[in-house]
Amino acid sequence: MRWDSQKLSTDDANALPGLGRPAGLVRSVRTPGFADMTFHEVLAKSALNQVPASSEMPFHWTINPYRGCSHACTYCFARPTHTYLELNAGEDFDKQVVVKTNVAEVLERELTRPSWNRELVALGTNTDPYQRAEGRYRLMPGIIDALARSHTPFSVLTKGTLLRRDIPALADAAREVSVDVAMSIAVYDDELQSTVEPGTPTATARLATVAAAREAGLECGVFLMPILPYLTDSTEQLDDALRRISEAGASYALFSTLYLKPGVKPWFMLWLQRQHPELLPAYERLYSRGAYAPKEYQADLAARVRPLLRAHGLERRRAVRFEEQSRAAAPTANAHSRGVAAGASSSPDAAPMLF
Repeated sequence: MRWDSQKLSTDDANALPGLGRPAGLVRSVRTPGFADMTFHEVLAKSALNQVPASSEMPFHWTINPYRGCSHACTYCFARPTHTYLELNAGEDFDKQVVVKTNVAEVLERELTRPSWNRELVALGTNTDPYQRAEGRYRLMPGIIDALARSHTPFSVLTKGTLLRRDIPALADAAREVSVDVAMSIAVYDDELQSTVEPGTPTATARLATVAAAREAGLECGVFLMPILPYLTDSTEQLDDALRRISEAGASYALFSTLYLKPGVKPWFMLWLQRQHPELLPAYERLYSRGAYAPKEYQADLAARVRPLLRAHGLERRRAVRFEEQSRAAAPTANAHSRGVAAGASSSPDAAPMLF
C-alpha cells in the first residue's frame, strides 16, 4: 500500500481526499467481529469533497467517512477508487476499509468557515456511510449534528439498516434544515441478493427501515438500482418490487439499469460466470459497446417501469432533495435549483450515483 506517497502536504491528483500519509495513518485493525476484514484508521485533513465541475452529479459536495465497503456489491461503481491506494478493486474493496476517524471534527471546522455557502451535501455517493463498520466507529451521529447545527442541507443514500439507529437524530435535523433519506434496494430475491451483494441486509430488512423513517416523518425514497438484465428486470419482478416499496410507505422510487464501468465490469463478469454462466453470452452482447446497456434496452425498461411507478403511487411529487439547493436560498429553505434526482436521469450518458 502506497501510504508514503500521500503526506499531508502531498498534492497528488490520485490521492483520496483528506488522507495524509504517513502521518494520517493511525493504525490498521483486525477484529474477530469482522472476519477477514482490515480497517485502516486514518486522520483526515478534510471532510468535504468538492465534486468536479465537469461532473453531471446534481450536487457539488460529498462526505465519505469510509473508503471501501463491506456490502461487497459485485456491481459497485466505486470499486476502481481503491486502486488509488494500490489496493485491488475486487476483494480488497470489500475487505480493506479506510476509516476517517476524525471526519466529524474536521467537518465541523469546515462548516464554520465564512466561505461556506451551505450548499447541499450528499452522503452515500461513493461508499456506504452505514456499512457494518459504522456500528463500531459511530461517525454518522457527529456528521449529522455538525450539518444540522450549521444549517447545511444534506441527503443520505444507504443500503444499511443501521440507519435506524440515527432516525431520531435525522428527524431532529429535519426540523432545522432540509434532509432527504433514501434506501438503495436493487434485489428482492433473497437467494440472488446473498450472492450479488453478500454483505447487505435483506430487502425485507431495508424496507422495514424505510417504513421506520417514514413513521418518523422523514422523506424516504427507494433507489431501485441497478436493475440487472435477465435477473431482476421482468415486468413481474419489477411490479412485485414496486408493490413492496409502496407497502413500506416510501415517498418515491427511482430506477436505472446496470452500469459496468472499467474496473467494475471484470469483477461483475467473474461473479456472473460463477453464478449464472448461462447469461454470460447475453451480457457480453449487451455491454459490448461500453459501460451502459443499449438505448433500446433502456427505453424498453423505462416503458415498462414508468406505468408501474404510477400504478403504485411512487412517482416523485416534488423535487427530491438529493439535488443542489440554490445558493441564493435561505439556509432552511426548500427551494432547489435542479429538477432531476441523482441517478434518475433518462440519458444513457449520465452516470448513476451509487450502486
